[in-house]
Amino acid sequence: MTEARRLIAAIGDLSYFGLGMACVADITAAEVARRLEAVPADDEDVGAIIENLGSHLDDNLTVVGVTAVPGGCVVSQPWGYIPYTPGVAKRLSAGTAYYGMYDNPKGGHHGTAFRDGVMEEGDTHPGAGGAYPDDSAEEILATYLYHHHAVAYCCARIGLRLDDARAITGPPDMWLRLPERDWWN
Repeated sequence: MTEARRLIAAIGDLSYFGLGMACVADITAAEVARRLEAVPADDEDVGAIIENLGSHLDDNLTVVGVTAVPGGCVVSQPWGYIPYTPGVAKRLSAGTAYYGMYDNPKGGHHGTAFRDGVMEEGDTHPGAGGAYPDDSAEEILATYLYHHHAVAYCCARIGLRLDDARAITGPPDMWLRLPERDWWN
């Protein structure tokens, strides 16, 4: 309970409409780049994306932010869903645990859990509250503790101990450009 309060306070109240994010345990930012076959994004490109989020969004989906945090890394995309896709999850979860979330403007928070390249849970609703009959006691407690705090839930689920919201709100440690591919597979 103490960690939940600390994490929620550290992250604060975020507006994350349209946010895609992935929390990955025990991995470095350099390893994220390697696994995703990403290259550093051009600073001018990133600035243009942030300045004009509404235009040519599909062209900007391959740019993600990566931030090292205690316990692992956060991959974030304030304007898209790419960190939440199965292609990213499979690559990042090899040998570790991953929890991704996309705040779909049309349908709320959607989460997915992968471990060692395999999906463990899909179409979860982090921070939404409400337990299911087959949920473990640990999951019921987490659902209660992180009700209305989807980002904190995602981080806690993987054991990330953020000190602040920078991994989500930016600037990240690095911006990466992912290769063009079907990230849904």
